[in-house]
Amino acid sequence: MSKLEGKVALVSGSGRGIGRAVALKLAREGARIVVNDLDSEPAQAVVEEIRALGSEAVACIGDVAAPDFGTRFVQTALTNFGGIDIIVNNAGYTWDNVIQKMSDEQFEAMFNVHLMAPFRILRAAAEPLRAAAKKEAAEGKEVIRKVVNISSVAGLYGNSGQVNYSMGKAGIVGLTRTLCKEWGRYKVTVNCVAFGYIKTRLTQPITTEQATIDVAGRDIQVGIQSNLIKTFEQLIPLGRAGEPEEAADAVYLFCSPESNYISGQVVVCGGGLLV
Repeated sequence: MSKLEGKVALVSGSGRGIGRAVALKLAREGARIVVNDLDSEPAQAVVEEIRALGSEAVACIGDVAAPDFGTRFVQTALTNFGGIDIIVNNAGYTWDNVIQKMSDEQFEAMFNVHLMAPFRILRAAAEPLRAAAKKEAAEGKEVIRKVVNISSVAGLYGNSGQVNYSMGKAGIVGLTRTLCKEWGRYKVTVNCVAFGYIKTRLTQPITTEQATIDVAGRDIQVGIQSNLIKTFEQLIPLGRAGEPEEAADAVYLFCSPESNYISGQVVVCGGGLLV
């Protein structure tokens, strides 16, 4: 039997990149997945990929930063699968600038997607998790559930041009360690994975034309200059950027039964990058 057989996992930002890899990894281990993306097409494509693997999935389309999203996301799991076992707060993007050129809108956007959104999702999940734990305790059962929040080496060590992103990713570490203490009585472990340089559309090499993504009507520039990529890779002891599937493996560590007595921890998935 697969290690996550019958579990229900919510993975935000799972239509593309690392989130997609996480959703597929958990599905291969038997989990039923609530897929999320801003756009319907990539989310539905991942739903179909998961169904092709023999697991179950539904989509919850929308912006994680919307005030009502957390409630919708949690309710999608409860309505379709009857419970929640794993929450992965993965959705996010970067919107860079040095502090003297950064607008309030840029700063608040990173706060909303990287910190406020996970807070709202977890707040919405609190009562269903508490009720499930209370029922299981009355039956003499111990069921361990999992929360995995996503941070970055930028949140641990800072990164030039990313005061907004680094703030959000540092804040999620504090949320993780606090919720570990609040939710231990519900038999929920709360951990964090901080990514280094992982290959995604946000970190693609900039060639002759600057790549952009559309986020809630904003045209956000993404990508890294090719010469900087070489510099980053030289700083990584393993000598290369990570693949989304390798990032997903790190998240899976905290979702697996082997981590049932590990909580409040931050693991860096960065090929040894510690700067």
